[in-house]
Amino acid sequence: MDSEDDDALMRAFAGGDARAFERLYRRHQAALYRFVRRVLGTSLAAQADEVFQDTWQRVIQARERWSPQGASFRTWLFTLAHHRAIDCLRKSGREVSVDAPTAADDDAREPWADWPAADAQDPAQLAFWRAAGQRLLQCLDGLPPAQRSAFLLHHEDGLGLDELARALDLGFETAKSRLRYAMNKLRACMGAYLPAGDLA
Repeated sequence: MDSEDDDALMRAFAGGDARAFERLYRRHQAALYRFVRRVLGTSLAAQADEVFQDTWQRVIQARERWSPQGASFRTWLFTLAHHRAIDCLRKSGREVSVDAPTAADDDAREPWADWPAADAQDPAQLAFWRAAGQRLLQCLDGLPPAQRSAFLLHHEDGLGLDELARALDLGFETAKSRLRYAMNKLRACMGAYLPAGDLA
């Protein structure tokens, strides 16, 4: 088991240990690639490899001047990827304003509250949850990119609100609002597509 922490590995890499970089890469490559793909969405999926590689290139270039500054290596890594992905979206003309509330933002219902528990033995329930997973990916793709990033960093990569705000260069309240808007839009999207009655 690789127990050396990321910060120690990054310091070792800055000191010339190429194996430390290889360990960091192996540890974070799958989650980082998934994050980049989801931030870019289906419209720019072809750019994911470029953004992913460019993020690692920036890690290599920054190794000698890197310092944690209160953030974990993983937060810093995902922040680099977020900024690079948003740059890519802006260049493509797909970046839009993210913080203006919409009707969906005021709808805090939990449309999936009555959905069945996942039961690996029940084919109908498995089919339901597969469809729910596919729909969630489609709903994520429909979020404004900055809201999508906030959701993914918080819910998939486990950043707390303080860390999220730091990673996205936002004030705490702005980060919290962005995350709330994303959640409300996802609730509305998921509820409209997969009402509990569809499982009959």
